[in-house]
Amino acid sequence: MSGTATGRIGIKVWSDYVCPFCMLAEGPLHEATRDLDVDIEWMPFELRPHPTPTLRPEDDYLPAIWDRAVYPMARRLGVDITLPTVSPQPYTRLAFEGYRYAAEHGRAAEYTPRVLRAFFQENRDIGEVAVLADIAAELGLDSADFAEALTSGRYTEAHRAALRDAEANRVSVAPTIIIDGRHRIEGVPSVAQIRKAVLDAQAEQEALGDAAPACGIDGC
Repeated sequence: MSGTATGRIGIKVWSDYVCPFCMLAEGPLHEATRDLDVDIEWMPFELRPHPTPTLRPEDDYLPAIWDRAVYPMARRLGVDITLPTVSPQPYTRLAFEGYRYAAEHGRAAEYTPRVLRAFFQENRDIGEVAVLADIAAELGLDSADFAEALTSGRYTEAHRAALRDAEANRVSVAPTIIIDGRHRIEGVPSVAQIRKAVLDAQAEQEALGDAAPACGIDGC
């Protein structure tokens, strides 16, 4: 579908790279929007930022939630996903700063799904700079410059600003999807949910664009 006169529909997805539901949300999101005029931006929402202790797969909580919720949903959606054995779970700040680098170099769309696959399908420690640099190289990025950007904190302030955006939007769960700044979906969406929200947003934009101009009593 072509864009309207008022522009493309922006979709922001707040997620964490150690959140299995964020990986499960990726498929419905892209299936629902593949023929629509949208811009998808992945936003950071660190579930357990440093120094909060991260979860350990050998404890009871993670296997229980995976057996109860993650694996059944993955089977329904046809997604290959396995509870990683990396222990404790990695912090994700560096992975998110890597996203900033990828976005600046035109690889944002490929970066997030690749990092999710690395963790949930390849059992790789995505908290390690070397692992993230290997992913960057796969995407055609300069792995040495990418690694230097992460170790030097080149994108730390941009990441912090993005986290403040999560606070401003009252994000409390991952994934949280906000379409055109108004339509909000929390949790793994269905294809129908996403598509309806985008089409509603497009209709709202078109209605605003068609509104007749007018002046108030105090002028224009």
